[in-house]
Amino acid sequence: MYLKRPAAGLAFCLFYLASCFTNKYVLSVLNFTYPTLFQGWQTLVGGLLLHISWKLGWVEINLCSRSEILSRLPASVLFVGVIYAGSRALSRLPVPVFLALHSAAEALPWGFQKFVQKEQTSHLKACSVLFLLAAAACLPACDTQFDPNGYLWALIHLLCVGAYKVCHRLWKPSSLSDLDQQYLNYACSVVLLASASHPAGDLLSALDFPFLYFYRFHGSCCASGLLGFLLVLHTVKLKSSTTSGQYAAWSFLAKVLTAGLSPFFFAMSANVLTIACLVVGGAGEALLVYTERTGT
Repeated sequence: MYLKRPAAGLAFCLFYLASCFTNKYVLSVLNFTYPTLFQGWQTLVGGLLLHISWKLGWVEINLCSRSEILSRLPASVLFVGVIYAGSRALSRLPVPVFLALHSAAEALPWGFQKFVQKEQTSHLKACSVLFLLAAAACLPACDTQFDPNGYLWALIHLLCVGAYKVCHRLWKPSSLSDLDQQYLNYACSVVLLASASHPAGDLLSALDFPFLYFYRFHGSCCASGLLGFLLVLHTVKLKSSTTSGQYAAWSFLAKVLTAGLSPFFFAMSANVLTIACLVVGGAGEALLVYTERTGT
């Protein structure tokens, strides 16, 4: 498939891979499993950088319509669920497994479009969704590193991602841009995660974290916030300069590169069945990209 905007696309892939690997390093290698604090920090840094960029005139944000802001709040709350559950799942699951389960979230907007909105969808798209669901359903039985809590959080994560996509579909058209929506997501995340950090026990438990005063922990946390912000900017830039099919292709390439390189950096034990499930999931997403590109 021919990919347009190679510079913007490759930058997006680079920041996607770097952001995922940095998060995995903090969550699994350093074992900082306090998602209200870690995700709260990331969204705080992202929100502050986006606000500074807005005030300096580097990006444009328009939040004039109070009614649209209020109507956006349910999606912003779902976004908090996406990053919280995703952090929990990524801390316990290998990166390729997490990405395969994440991709299965496409089944929810497809089902909503097919059975609720009664829109016609192609058989090819239905096959791609079935491949994604089959891979996600079979992975727990095949995974030699099976972690029930990890898969439970991954299930919650994919449900939140799917519901977020459905909300996004229902909410269009809107005068709020992608950056406007992300600004609201950041603000909502900081408020909710900061409020939940003490009741969840993360605030006090983090004081006993063994690497709390180590430079590699501080550097990784700073990098995670900055990389997350840069990934948002390059995602918006790529979406605005390419078609939905081209963006889907770049997103798929970023996932393939991240999943393919992750075993060289993070321990992963896989058998033939696990790899087969990952290949089926990849084939399903590739088929989904093809349907987006061709409009079938």
